[in-house]
Amino acid sequence: MRVNRYSKVRTRAAVGLTVAALAAGVTAGAGPAAARPKAAPAAPAAECSADYRVEQKLSTGTTWRMCWRYDGKAGLVLENISYQPKGESAPIKVLNSARLGQIHVPYDDGNVEYDDLTGFDFAQGLMNLAPGECPGGTIKTVKVPDSWNEDPNVKGLCTTTRSRGHAYRMQGDTANKVYQAQGKDLLVYTVNQVGWYEYMTEWRFQDDGTITMNVGATGSLSWDDYDAGDGRGWPIGKGASAAKATSHSHNAFWRLDFALDGSTANKIEQYDSTVTAPATGQRAPSTKTTRTKVTKELAGDSKNYRWWRVVSATGKNKDGHPRSYEIVPGPTTKYPGRSYTKHDVYFTEYNKCELFASHNPGDCGAGAGASVDKWVNGQALKHPVVWTNIGFHHIARDEDQQPMPVHWQGFSIAPRDVTAMNPLTPAELGWQNGHWQPRG
Repeated sequence: MRVNRYSKVRTRAAVGLTVAALAAGVTAGAGPAAARPKAAPAAPAAECSADYRVEQKLSTGTTWRMCWRYDGKAGLVLENISYQPKGESAPIKVLNSARLGQIHVPYDDGNVEYDDLTGFDFAQGLMNLAPGECPGGTIKTVKVPDSWNEDPNVKGLCTTTRSRGHAYRMQGDTANKVYQAQGKDLLVYTVNQVGWYEYMTEWRFQDDGTITMNVGATGSLSWDDYDAGDGRGWPIGKGASAAKATSHSHNAFWRLDFALDGSTANKIEQYDSTVTAPATGQRAPSTKTTRTKVTKELAGDSKNYRWWRVVSATGKNKDGHPRSYEIVPGPTTKYPGRSYTKHDVYFTEYNKCELFASHNPGDCGAGAGASVDKWVNGQALKHPVVWTNIGFHHIARDEDQQPMPVHWQGFSIAPRDVTAMNPLTPAELGWQNGHWQPRG
């Protein structure tokens, strides 16, 4: 991935291998679905043509809507994302936009590091997908901006559905009935080649309202990098004296611009729980959870019993509770080598030029800095943007050849009080909301 990384991409373009880009589109969400004490303003419809719209009603009754476009550096961008479970009369808008914010790749020997989105033409490397790579789905054609190839059009965006196994299972009160459902997801993904690696950028929209964002790295180990010393790599090949593939990190950032219920005036809250040893007379330890309102920009660190949520300023569910989405980080190895990778999540005030977590190419004004950590400078959060950082330390193994199995990294946002009950609740259990008792 090092010296040959750039030349390989250039060579690939020169021989006419197509790369691609996306354009824009999906129907936007509306305001809150039958919110109680006050109604949110209706969100405007997404203005995108059918070519750039994704609208999928899953077999369990949930409909997801969004627009897509292709950015010349970030690749796939999803916009105006809304969620409409069964029982809700209108779409519930969740996000203005969602996209990658950077893939930062430093090598363990300290000789090189890469910023794949802004420095190594990630977007130019969009790959054509064969029908078998999008089972049961549709492959859309993407026009890559400023393409190196004669034909900038790439069959590079897959939209399909997939079963994820049990959504729930519950034995009925009389022990003679089982309530169960198999969950369904909408998947939207692309594959981008950067040097030896191929990155699978996957967005998974579940029928329960959860959105999961993943980057999967596959392709090949770079044969140029079989030059590591002890402690910097792993022997690949025959015998104890085999050359060592240099270890490296993949630090993936995502940028989420929330617009719950059609409003960008969302609130950020942090929750921390403290566990205390049993007091005299108590049978077990006790746990207390406290809420902290995050009113100014924050560089946050995950730890046990800590989590964050983004809260709607305008919409409430049918129980009268404010809608929100909880940030659910995936497994991560936090890279301490750069200031912008030292934290797990950043909440920054919206600025249209702050687009990439490192080596941001936009001119954001004097002294603004070119990385996300520099943008956390005490501004009040009136239109918060969420950045997440998920790291993976790749120490190669024999099984990584050839080709290399996909290794995934990512996170989810999960609905918290978006609906008054499980959006997949069977009709005959719909009365069991809140403090209920079995019927006689």
